[in-house]
Amino acid sequence: MLSNDVERGNARDEMPEPLRNDVRLLGELLGTVLRESGGQDLLDDVERLRALTIAAASENGAATSIAHAEELIAGFTPERAEDVAQAFTCYFHLVNLAEENHRVRVLRAREAGLSPTQSRAEDSLPAAVAQLAGEIGTEETLERVRRLEFRPVLTAHPTEARRRAVAGCIRRITTLLERRELEQLGGVALADNTRRLLAEIDDLWRTAPIRTTKPSPLDEVRSAMGVFDETLFSAFPDVYRRLDGWVSGEDAGTEAPAIRPFLHLGCWIGGDRDGNPNVTADITRTATGIAHEHVVSAYQKVAARVSRTVTVAEASTPASDDVLALVARVRTVDPELVDALAARAGTETHRLALALVARRLDVTLDEGAPLAYRSADELHADLLTIQASLVAAGARRVAFGDLQDFVWQVETFGFHLAEFEVRQHSQVHRETLAEIAEATADGSPLDPAALGDRSREVLDVYHAISEIQDRYGVPAARRYIVSFTKSAEDLANVYRLAEWAAGPDGTLPVLDVIPLFETFEDLEASTDILEEYVHHPRVVARLAETDRRLEVMLGYSDSSKDVGPVSATLALYSAQSRIAQWADDNDIELTLFHGRGGALGRGGGPANRAILAQPPHSVDGRFKLTEQGETIAARYGNSTIAVRHIEQVAAATLLHGAPSVEARNAGAAERFTDLAGRLDEVSRARFFALVKADGFPQWFAHVTPQEEVGLLPLGSRPAKRGLSVSSLDDLRAIPWVFAWTQARINLTGWFGLGSALAGVGDLELLRDAYASWPLFSTMIDNVEMSLAKTDERLARRYLDLGDRDDLAELVLTELELTREWILKITDKERVLANLRVLGRAVQLRSPYVDALSLIQLRALRALRTGDLPEDEKATNQRLLLLTLNGVAAGLQNTG
Repeated sequence: MLSNDVERGNARDEMPEPLRNDVRLLGELLGTVLRESGGQDLLDDVERLRALTIAAASENGAATSIAHAEELIAGFTPERAEDVAQAFTCYFHLVNLAEENHRVRVLRAREAGLSPTQSRAEDSLPAAVAQLAGEIGTEETLERVRRLEFRPVLTAHPTEARRRAVAGCIRRITTLLERRELEQLGGVALADNTRRLLAEIDDLWRTAPIRTTKPSPLDEVRSAMGVFDETLFSAFPDVYRRLDGWVSGEDAGTEAPAIRPFLHLGCWIGGDRDGNPNVTADITRTATGIAHEHVVSAYQKVAARVSRTVTVAEASTPASDDVLALVARVRTVDPELVDALAARAGTETHRLALALVARRLDVTLDEGAPLAYRSADELHADLLTIQASLVAAGARRVAFGDLQDFVWQVETFGFHLAEFEVRQHSQVHRETLAEIAEATADGSPLDPAALGDRSREVLDVYHAISEIQDRYGVPAARRYIVSFTKSAEDLANVYRLAEWAAGPDGTLPVLDVIPLFETFEDLEASTDILEEYVHHPRVVARLAETDRRLEVMLGYSDSSKDVGPVSATLALYSAQSRIAQWADDNDIELTLFHGRGGALGRGGGPANRAILAQPPHSVDGRFKLTEQGETIAARYGNSTIAVRHIEQVAAATLLHGAPSVEARNAGAAERFTDLAGRLDEVSRARFFALVKADGFPQWFAHVTPQEEVGLLPLGSRPAKRGLSVSSLDDLRAIPWVFAWTQARINLTGWFGLGSALAGVGDLELLRDAYASWPLFSTMIDNVEMSLAKTDERLARRYLDLGDRDDLAELVLTELELTREWILKITDKERVLANLRVLGRAVQLRSPYVDALSLIQLRALRALRTGDLPEDEKATNQRLLLLTLNGVAAGLQNTG
């Protein structure tokens, strides 16, 4: 089943043979599973629909084939429609993992072809170090490497449509596929591998693709911990090792590392309560406890493993007095333990010391245990003591081998694993303070019992932060983000509430209050707000404690929904430029925190290119962003890919400060100021003509599965902040983007650009900007990718669900205009013409996504016709949810 698709068109010609073999194998095995499960009739129906959508994707006979495909779907029973939708969804999962497997294959082959002294790809860390050294010298480059920071923040935004159970099946299939190749299986071993693949694909087919209930915040925390366990814990030191190997050369592994850990993991999961009543103070407490358990358990395993490998004898490698003192300290608490381990270690004192570290970690989760480590600093000190002893005894390679990786891990993750960040809406703070003012109007002390549930919960968050800091250290939870910051008072309110929570005699937690500027109006007012904010007494004191470090967050999603993708891109650039200049004028060490999503309408796209297009001095070696939904699995689900992604982002973060890059960005911004203004003006007017039209919210909900997206149990957060579909203001950016993507329109990634480019009209100027203005070229390329996943034939069918021909025509005219000007500027005959890998992926998937979209349209038409019997409504809703899941798998970056 679904194996001949690789034999068609350019996609076939460009597909590497190993990838073609993997896709064919998995497709054939899926066909076997479908035949065994649903009979030959099911496989025949899948094949017929597949053939029709492939034919419809070609220029010849498209109208006839797509009409026949709709007729075939219309004849399916509800059960058969679900089975066919599930079959195509399974296929997408298999193709996705085959492509990921091939990407790993390519990365490994590329690495194998290089000597240790050769530079890597142009977007790698070694290449960035080499270029920077050529521009500013080796010493200054090494200093910048030491100051480098990359802070990925895992969030629970509901854009990952796969269930954890489905993800588990995919991981096991991936492992079997890798083993099949790496071990060059044959004979009985190959037959057994095939049998296991069939069993796992059968499991994937039989696993319900959508959850029956929404995950809780703690379910989301545990999913994130799975990524830590499987990849991040080992990938982070791997990145450090690779960079140190390049920087230190032949001294690597025999000298103290030339770099320090520059990765710091953040987490909103369990802390982000903006619009999510399911995230409470108790949830935040529990979430940090779960993270603590995972990281301590990971340390224990590493300590046990390293203790078994550091078997240097006392005669050749005598332990220092400090190591002997370390052993003696443990002996005073538990002499029997030391005697038992010493009997095993014999004369290997360093091994004994590490075994004691492992045993202490064993009991650390029991806070009352006498041998428990009280802090990560205590563990870190013991490891450095052992390392220094090995160095002093001459065992430098042992000291800076696996033990150094362990040191890096402790320095990176501490006892908290990730820095948990609290986020709350500014309006919630204002309403809580108003309630407090009313409760204390007579001058009496605050009685929390006099407050409503939400206000008590707001105050309890501060108690939770204090408890977390006491248990795991201040870095575990000190950042407090204020959504929709509209004034300096919105930020000061966080401190006011902390004081109310602590009471007159209480101690306040350490807080770094971070403004989140989301709307166009807030971005424009950002520097005025910051100027007032930094004079708040508590901020003045905190700046003095942190060497004047300040963080500011920028929201990509809501700004794009507010003024359209083009104006939002330009507004964000302008805001960053102004904030960076303000920070420089005020001697502030600024970190800009980018609230980016996976989809282009939410700031998605290649992160390294986006970094290099930022204004001068807006990065300065520090980059922080949200990693949301499906991007977490895509970027960090595989260790090899995770290391590559981290290196690309870190390289761009480092290289952004190169004089050549700064000069290019500054020069282009000045040179194309007038062009930016024209693009902003025209695109915004075009966007407003659509979204501010009378009845647009209701029409949007009718022609897309926007309302049904809210029924899909993707995450713990509600799809809306509270208002109905009569208003877009309260609709979250995630379902806004998700719905347009599902309707194959992708409007949030491109709408308004075509009119803006046509309004400029000067093709020579636009091509010049594309060649020399990084912000513009990145925007054009991202829109090109968005257009590649847009299908006008299917878009028309979704738009036909509404009764507003004027709005439908506005969308389709803008789509055609945008495609026309993108192709003119890039001088191409079709989108993605010169992007072989991405173009191949889109071309291969499109017909199969089309099949799911046509099934989705069948369900939507039924639901939009009016009153249905409850059983038919439920049947069509279920079919729609299945297709939402499948289209998300096929398009990959949906929200």
